Amino acid sequence: MISVENFNIKGLSSNEVLQSRKQFGVNRANFKKENELIKALKSLLKEPMVILLLVTATIYFITGNVGDGIFLSVAIILVSTISLYQDSKSRNALEKLKDLTKPHSKVIRNGEVIDIKSEDIVIGDALIVEEGYTIAADGTIIHSNDFSVNESLLTGESLAVYKDKDKVDHFVFQGTTVASGLAIATVTAIGEKTKLGKIGKSLENIEEEKTPIEIQIQNFIKKMVIAGVVVFIGVWILNYFRTYDVLDSLLKSLTLAMSILPEEIPIAFTTFMALGTWRLLKMGIVVKQMKTVETLGSATTICVDKTGTITINEMSLVKVYSLKSNTVSDADSSTFKADEKELITLAMWASEPIPFDAMEISLHHAYSKTVHKDERPSYKMVHEYPLGGTPPMMTHIFENESGKRIIAAKGAPEAIMNVSSLSENEKKQINENISSLASRGYRLLAVGTSNFSGNDFPLNQQDFKFKFIGIVAFHDPPKSNIQSVFEAFDNAGIKVKIITGDNEDTALAIAKQIHFKNDDKRISGRELMNLSEVELQTASTDNFLFTRMFPDAKLKIINALKAQKEIIAMTGDGINDAPALKSAHIGIAMGTRGTEIAKQAASIILVEDDLSKMLDAVAMGRKIYANLKKAIQYIISIHIPIILTVFIPLALGWVYPNIFSPVHVILLELIMGPTCSIIYENEPMEKNIMVQKPRPFSRTFFNLRELTTSIFQGLMITVGILLIYQYAVHSNYGESLTRTMVFLTLIASNITLTLVNRSFYYSVITTLGYKNKLVPLIITITIVITALFIFVEPFIGFLKFERLSLNQAFLSIFMGFLFVIWYEILKWIKRKQPI
Repeated sequence: MISVENFNIKGLSSNEVLQSRKQFGVNRANFKKENELIKALKSLLKEPMVILLLVTATIYFITGNVGDGIFLSVAIILVSTISLYQDSKSRNALEKLKDLTKPHSKVIRNGEVIDIKSEDIVIGDALIVEEGYTIAADGTIIHSNDFSVNESLLTGESLAVYKDKDKVDHFVFQGTTVASGLAIATVTAIGEKTKLGKIGKSLENIEEEKTPIEIQIQNFIKKMVIAGVVVFIGVWILNYFRTYDVLDSLLKSLTLAMSILPEEIPIAFTTFMALGTWRLLKMGIVVKQMKTVETLGSATTICVDKTGTITINEMSLVKVYSLKSNTVSDADSSTFKADEKELITLAMWASEPIPFDAMEISLHHAYSKTVHKDERPSYKMVHEYPLGGTPPMMTHIFENESGKRIIAAKGAPEAIMNVSSLSENEKKQINENISSLASRGYRLLAVGTSNFSGNDFPLNQQDFKFKFIGIVAFHDPPKSNIQSVFEAFDNAGIKVKIITGDNEDTALAIAKQIHFKNDDKRISGRELMNLSEVELQTASTDNFLFTRMFPDAKLKIINALKAQKEIIAMTGDGINDAPALKSAHIGIAMGTRGTEIAKQAASIILVEDDLSKMLDAVAMGRKIYANLKKAIQYIISIHIPIILTVFIPLALGWVYPNIFSPVHVILLELIMGPTCSIIYENEPMEKNIMVQKPRPFSRTFFNLRELTTSIFQGLMITVGILLIYQYAVHSNYGESLTRTMVFLTLIASNITLTLVNRSFYYSVITTLGYKNKLVPLIITITIVITALFIFVEPFIGFLKFERLSLNQAFLSIFMGFLFVIWYEILKWIKRKQPI
C-alpha cells in the first residue's frame, strides 16, 4: 500500500467528488455506436435460412397455401427470436466481461489512498500514477519520484519523457503509460475533454478481428451456401422440365436448399465462446478476447515468473549482511550494530520516498523500527538515477537544509560490486555470503554509498565511486500448491519453464523447494543473449530454468519457442513483462499484483493470482473445444440424411418424390438447434481431457479427417431412413404413412445421435451418468412434440402425416437407433487400444 503520510496531500472530500461529477460528468468517452438490437436484426435479415423462409412463405401465400404460409411465418419469428436470444445472451456475457476488465486507478480522497474504477475519476482528484500503469486522465503533476512517461500513443515518440512539477512539461495525459517511478497529479480533464478523447473518434469504426475458428466456420458456411445455390438451381430446372410448374418446382428446390444450410454452426460457435468466457469469469479467470478461448486448449508450454506466481508475493526483509563486520543478522533483531543500522538506513534512502514495491515498503518499515529519529521529513531528493544497467541498480541523492548529502544505491549484488572498490578478500567474503543466502532462496539486494560533493552529477550512476556497505535479503516463500500445479501441467502435456530475474542460486533454491524436475537444465540471460538464432531455439527448448532474465531476454525466449510452433502461455506482472505477454499466444497477468500495463498486454487475468486457475482455464478451453466439436459433428451428421432424404427421391424420381416439404425441414431444424447449442454447450468435462496432449492449434473442424466420422454417421442414418422408405413403399403404404415413418426414423436417429456423440471415446452407458440436466429435458420435449405430430389431430392433417400402428412406430424407432448405435463398436475398439 502506498503511504502518503509524509506528504500534505488530502485530495477531494466525498462532497467535492459528488459536486465535480455533477458538474463535469464521468471519465468516459461516449462515442456513437449502432444500437446492438438493430445491428442484430440487420445481421439476421442477411441470414440465408431467414431469406429462404421468407421466400417460401411468400410462395405459399401466393399459391393459396395459407396454412403453410402462416406456419413458416411463425417459424421465421421463432427462428429470429431464438437467434436474437442467443445473441443477447452472448452479448450480455461479454458486456459483463468488459465491465470487469475496466481499468482501475489510485486516487487520494479524504487523505486516504483508495482504488477506484478509472471511469469514476473526477476533475480535481489527486491521481496517483506509478510504474506499469496507464494514466487514466489528463492532469498536472504536484509530486513525483523518478517519473517518466511513454507518450508514443499521442506523439509517436518511443523514448520515455522525464517529468516533474518544476519542469515546463509537468503535464500527464490519458492513455500514456508510466515507464518509471511515481507521480501524483491533479486531474484537469476527463473523458472526451482529454487530449486522447478529442482524437478518439477514430476508434469508433474499428472492428474486432475474426478468430481462426470463426474464419473456418465462415468459409465452410460460404461453401455450403454456394453448394446450396448450385443444387437449388439444378433441382429447380430439373423439376420445371418435369412438371412445367414454376412455383411447385421452386418450392421443391427451396426445400432442398433449406436442408443444405447448416445455420446452427455459427450460432453454436458464438454461444459456446461467449458462455465459455462467462463460465471462466465465474471461476476468477478473466478472458479478454474470445480467440483466447480457442487457444487455451492448444497450449504446449507455459513460461512462469517466480515472484507472485511460484511464490506468495509477500517479500519481507529477513537477513542483513554487513561487509564491515562480515556478519549476517536476522532482520527482526532488536539489537542491530551501528554498521547494520547504517546498511538498513542507506537501503531505505536508495528506495522511493513513496514506496510501492514490496521490498521497498519492507525497507521503509525496517528503518522506522531501527532509528530513534525519523530523518525522512528533513531531506529532499535532489537527483535520482532510475533502475538501469545490466545487472540493474538505482541511485538516489538527498539533501537537507544545511546541505548535508546522502547518496545511496541499491541493486543486484554484481552491479554494486562492479562500481565499488573492493579487495580480493572482500570480494571473496561477499561472494561466499551471496551463495549462502541465495542457496536458501532469498532475493538479494546490495547497498552502496558515495561521497560525491559537487553539483555537476555524472551522466551515469555507475560513474560514482561507491563504497560497498552490505546486502539486504528478502524472502518470498513458495505457494503451498505450486508443486501439484506443475505436476498437473506435466500430466496435461504442457511443459513448464521458469523465467526469473533472480540469480541462479536463488532461482535454483526455490526450484528445489518445489521439486521442479528440470532444475538442472538452466541458462542465464547473459548467456542467452550471446547465442545465434539457431542456438537460441535449441537453448529455449532444452532449458527449463532461465535466470537473470531481463525484458529483451524474456521476449527472445518467447519468440524462439513460437518459431518452433510451440503455443506459449506466459505469466507476468510488471511493465517490463508487457512485450513478452503481448508476444505470447496466451499472456497471463495477475489480477492483484499485476500492473495495468501487464493486464492490458495480457489476454487473461487471474483474479486471485493463483496459477492453479490457469489449469482450470486450460481445462475449460479443452472442454469448450471438445463440446463445440461434438456440436458441429452432430450438426453435419444429422444434416446429411435430411439433404439426401429430400434429394434422392426427387432426383431419382421415386414414387413419393416430395417426401419432405419446407414445413418438415424447418420443423427438423427447430428440433436440432436446441440440441447442439444447449445440450452440448452444457456438457461436463470428460475425465480424460487433462491427460491428453494439447491439440495442434492448426487443426480445423472442417478437414476430411475431422469430418470422416460425421460423414459416415450421416450416411449410415441415411441408409436406415431410405430402407424405411423402401419398406413402406414395398408394403404398399400411402405417401402420408411413408412420410410419417421416415420422419419418426429421422427423429429417433437424432435422439440416439445426441446421446452417442456426447463422447467419441466413452460409451453411451458411461455418458448417461454425466451431469447435464438439459439432456433429459430436451429429449423429453422432442419426444412429446414428435408424439403430438404423428398421433394428434390437427397436427397430423397439417403435416400430411398418418397415425402409425405400434409395429410401424417400433420399426421406425428401431431403425433410427440401429443405424446410429453402431458407432459404439468403434468407440469400444478405441478404448481397447493403448493410449
